[in-house]
Amino acid sequence: MTIYAIGDPQGCHDQFSALLDKIHAVTPDAQIVVVGDIVNRGPKSLATLRRVREIGARIVLGNHDLNLLAVAAGLRKPHRSDTLGDILAAADRDELLTWLRHQPLALFEQGHLCVHAGVLPQWNVKETLALAREVESALQAPDWVDFLRKMYGNEPAAWDDGLQGSARLRCIVNALTRVRYCTADGTMDFKSKEGLIESTAADGLMPWFQLPQRRTADTPIVFGHWSTLGLIVLPNLISLDTGCVWGGQLSAVNLDDHTVIQVGCPQHQEPDIN
Repeated sequence: MTIYAIGDPQGCHDQFSALLDKIHAVTPDAQIVVVGDIVNRGPKSLATLRRVREIGARIVLGNHDLNLLAVAAGLRKPHRSDTLGDILAAADRDELLTWLRHQPLALFEQGHLCVHAGVLPQWNVKETLALAREVESALQAPDWVDFLRKMYGNEPAAWDDGLQGSARLRCIVNALTRVRYCTADGTMDFKSKEGLIESTAADGLMPWFQLPQRRTADTPIVFGHWSTLGLIVLPNLISLDTGCVWGGQLSAVNLDDHTVIQVGCPQHQEPDIN
């Protein structure tokens, strides 16, 4: 079975459909994994969410997908650049949201660990998947709205096996859906969102994937989230957010041979890196 991983569609339905057409022209029976941020900022969030579900794609949840759930639950007000109104007003809204909150935060596919943003250095693959399941269980529980109510915040910024309750779940969510930079000891930083620039190194920060003690260093990791980083395809690291919603490209990679397929995208919003 051939699997293609696709970076953040963010509601760009037409480009997502065009990319699927290009993939299936090469590999008609290809399976699809989307590494988060299915919705938001693009013009057709509802159509994109429906299409992802209809084709049976596997996904990991991204920060914009979690934001949709929080907005729908009345816990957050929509940001001025959000494009979630069509989902919130849809007749199948509840069905779609229920499906979304039953999706994972991490997947292991053909030897690749797939997450939306990153992995903390203390975690190996088995631990990452187990910690993701803790959050998934909270999202699927009857009191899932209470979990979302306590999900937001930047603390604790460092992992500790002794973390419990909402603090533990918040740290896991932030690592899997938000992290870009860390300090050398693995403490997450949420201020720096640029690409790889010298100023971050001067501040004692480095990309999460460059931490020397990272226990997943020998496992290929596929992620999105970081549009200013752009496309990176290395044997052990694949960065797939190529800024579709900002006028970049929507990118897919074949997990068998790491070949890349892309489509160009019109600019739907001014660049932003949330």
